[in-house]
Amino acid sequence: MESDQHFEQLKDIVKMYLPDDVSVDAIVVDSNFVKELNINSANLVDIVLDVEDAFGIRLENEDMDKMQTVQDALNIIAQKLQLKK
Repeated sequence: MESDQHFEQLKDIVKMYLPDDVSVDAIVVDSNFVKELNINSANLVDIVLDVEDAFGIRLENEDMDKMQTVQDALNIIAQKLQLKK
């Protein structure tokens, strides 16, 4: 259940940065941020900053490099939240 909640939170963040030609419905766990959602690198940085604020975590450069898909982001968020406990 927690992962569903994280997905919805992440989806709310990502949808703010979607270009006009990409539907919110395109955001699924397998979506690639750049290739499928057409999110540019500047907006990807904004997404990372918003994720840090929303989840109260800190993402490092190597985390950003690994964040290719929505699932990658969810895995990193879960991992960082686990470390906080």
